[in-house]
Amino acid sequence: MKQQTYTWGHTKRYNDFPTYFRSLFSERVQKVSVDAGFTCPNRDGTKGRGGCTYCNNKTFKPTYCNLENSVSHQVQQGIRFFEKKYKSMRFLAYFQAYTSTWAPLENLIPLYEEALQHPKIVGLVISTRPDAVDEALLDYLAELSQKVYVMVEFGLESHLNQSLEKINRGHTFADSVWALEQTSQRSINNCAHLILGLPGETRSDWLDQARVISQLPVKNLKLHQLQIHKETVLEKQYLQTPEQFQLFTADEYIELVVDYLELLNPKIIVERFISQAPPGMLIAPKWGLKNFEFVAKVEKRLKERDTWQGKKISKRAKPD
Repeated sequence: MKQQTYTWGHTKRYNDFPTYFRSLFSERVQKVSVDAGFTCPNRDGTKGRGGCTYCNNKTFKPTYCNLENSVSHQVQQGIRFFEKKYKSMRFLAYFQAYTSTWAPLENLIPLYEEALQHPKIVGLVISTRPDAVDEALLDYLAELSQKVYVMVEFGLESHLNQSLEKINRGHTFADSVWALEQTSQRSINNCAHLILGLPGETRSDWLDQARVISQLPVKNLKLHQLQIHKETVLEKQYLQTPEQFQLFTADEYIELVVDYLELLNPKIIVERFISQAPPGMLIAPKWGLKNFEFVAKVEKRLKERDTWQGKKISKRAKPD
């Protein structure tokens, strides 16, 4: 029996990022993380103090990302690590720690371009907040994207302003819409990052989020389950009032992801479904699943339910 080919051009039941990325580059491309010493507007007092309630940057920063090392040294260390596994590779410099646009443009440009000096670096991925970019920066990135791959990754986290306030984000969803529209208008690759399971939100909210996001110019999407990490405000809240939290089992979250995908614009490329913190930093939930294992379970469940990304978007409501 011949497999169905979907609107995104292949037989996978969702528009997955690895397949898309292989279509862009002739060889394997890997991100290497860079910490350039940024802070955040809700840490330095511009918008607030203390940062987001869930955030502990130690959960995703490699050991070679040491501020004692220059950007170029961190890039080289990251490349050496991955070159041990794969001989033929190119790399993207991933400015991941904190808000990687939170500095004057004249300070940002040398940092980004230092990373691009390495001959195996073919582009940048810049992690930031929707309220931490301006038109001058975006104009520069638009020009840069004519020469190399550029993606700006925005932490939206929720489409509900009450949730954004509760987790101390310091911006509104209107800021998120503006940032996505501005990058899209300049043909800059963007990525929306969203957390499913924030306190006070419901299943109905998360499925409505899929509908809302589907109407926006989102190129790539990163989802992940709410996790409680050590040394965060969320840890204290969880220990004090655990009943306020709805932490998913792996099976519950798989069902939610499949339901979410059914309502998601098929043009949106899905980069990931889950986040993985080091076991020593994670309080809950503890699933014991690697990313590739979770993806396989989602793909299995999509097949079992005979469903796919965008299946439940009616033709009248289907985004352009």
